[in-house]
Amino acid sequence: MFSSFSMIHFRSSVAQAQRTAIAIGTFFATLAFSGCAGGSDTDLVVQDMGAAATVAAMKKDVEILTSDAFQGRETGQPGAYAAGEWLAGRMAQLGLSAAGDSGFFQTFRYKPHPPMQVHGGAMKTMGMAVVGEIVGRNVLGATASMADTAQRWGVIGCHHDHLGWGDENSLWRGVADGDSAMHPGADDNASGVATLLELASRHAVSPLAEHPLLMASFSGEEKGLWGSNHFTDEPTVGLDHVDWMINFDMVGRLRGDTLAIYGNGTSPVWNGVLDTCNAREGAGFEMVLSESGVGPSDHTSFYLADIPVLHFFTGQHEDYHKPSDTADKLNYEGMVRVADFAACIVTELSALDSIPFTKTKDSSNDDAPRFKVTLGVVPDYLYSGIGMRIDGVSEERPAQIAGLKKGDVVVRIGDVEVADMMGYMEGLSKFEEGQTTDVEVRRGESTLVVEVTWD
Repeated sequence: MFSSFSMIHFRSSVAQAQRTAIAIGTFFATLAFSGCAGGSDTDLVVQDMGAAATVAAMKKDVEILTSDAFQGRETGQPGAYAAGEWLAGRMAQLGLSAAGDSGFFQTFRYKPHPPMQVHGGAMKTMGMAVVGEIVGRNVLGATASMADTAQRWGVIGCHHDHLGWGDENSLWRGVADGDSAMHPGADDNASGVATLLELASRHAVSPLAEHPLLMASFSGEEKGLWGSNHFTDEPTVGLDHVDWMINFDMVGRLRGDTLAIYGNGTSPVWNGVLDTCNAREGAGFEMVLSESGVGPSDHTSFYLADIPVLHFFTGQHEDYHKPSDTADKLNYEGMVRVADFAACIVTELSALDSIPFTKTKDSSNDDAPRFKVTLGVVPDYLYSGIGMRIDGVSEERPAQIAGLKKGDVVVRIGDVEVADMMGYMEGLSKFEEGQTTDVEVRRGESTLVVEVTWD
């Protein structure tokens, strides 16, 4: 999931690139031996699995994506390129048709500002050398031939890129100290990829929808939604034929029954469909709904193209954007529940005559407070009470230095009362780096006031 509070830059080394190349070569040799590598020649391998087998299949996909072979899947780096090759093979294996502009791939190029120099000034991406720009590839598969003239499409999306060896999006203290470590990105967002592949597998056994589905895995999400922005600018399926987009990003840490769903205000049909599917046996989610179509993931690109969206999210955690976001920490049974829920939604949407689009009131960032400082915390986006609850604290940042902890609820910054995330952002907007103010928080049954110096 993209962090909008971070500047982007590359951290890489020749030694890391060498390790990547060796690992990738070994990994694909293993896949070829086991009959799992592939493209268009791969035999269709799908089956109607029980719950235990489904858990095992989703876990396997996550473990592969988070393996050393893919080196954290940073956009423009060999690991991300190789992960895309594996994903294209999985899509072919599940019977999807190539839906990119070159087979399963849609290539995009992005010039960072200012241009970034890697490996002596040239960005090297699996044989492609590009000076001053990053090359990424979306992976796109469809449940029907791209020659199909059907007027209705649904898009199921996720992103497969992550942070590689860490950049300024990393919340790991080692990055700030100049160290590097692979960020495997199990929850962010191997969990979303595994969920997308599970839905593709189910569709191959028994169609989820009467109309075609586009299974889209984007790259460059962590850099600022680059891949999904490119797709909506240069779509391989006409956007006027797309009814809806459902996005999965960080769906691997379901805690209890709480599931965050963003975008329910982008179409008047969403609430009824969500309620119908949630009432079915086995669902029973406590849905935390947000009407906005704008958020820190790829659904935003589709919303801004006037397409109704839903975004699924199981919450932040202390391993977010750290090397500790590993496959063993995911709730795979919870991921199956999310997949079950989404499959029902897709089927219900297929039966509707139309899915009108609605702009949400915060569709523009024009009214959002601008701020130059940070507290150095991860907000709890599943919290629905008064204030902003802290879900994680970065080391040696203002919150930790002031003694704030995970679970504290910020209710006042200076003179600004904090009722929600917008109030929190408004509070931040009042200060400059180096200034000091009081911050009031609730900690359990107690209230305390700490002095914070902003950075």
